[in-house]
Amino acid sequence: MNPQTTNGNQRADASPSATSPIASGGQLTKAEYERLANLRYVLRRFARLTELEGRKVGLTPQQYQLLLAIKGFPGRDWVSITELAERLQIRHNAVIGLVNRAAQRNLVRRDHDPEHPDRRIVKVPLTPEAESLLRKLTAALRNERQRVRIAAAEADRG
Repeated sequence: MNPQTTNGNQRADASPSATSPIASGGQLTKAEYERLANLRYVLRRFARLTELEGRKVGLTPQQYQLLLAIKGFPGRDWVSITELAERLQIRHNAVIGLVNRAAQRNLVRRDHDPEHPDRRIVKVPLTPEAESLLRKLTAALRNERQRVRIAAAEADRG
């Protein structure tokens, strides 16, 4: 894949790489299809378990993704609305609504940057309550993340 940069963040190009069997017109073997199908199954299972575990701690799947995007943002402990839209791959207006609902639940804050003259620029950090919920959820999903790593490695070989 060809990495491209958007807003300083790396993302993968959606087109197949020149060395992939799809781009070169090659055929996948039955074993390769089986590994890909297993990866898709493990990813879907991970998504479903994430949803179930998130609901146990009172988070919707979208809220969990929001908290994870903020906590996992490289180099700092806050994220802008534009960066969240890119990370979550949703429209800017949808992020604003998601952040507003999360702020009402005391999961995030909306801080204006005192050094920036444009008051529309908002820093979105996590609250201590959100940090605690995120720790609980990530701990509950530790084994499933390992299954995803193994399945991804298996799908890449061959």
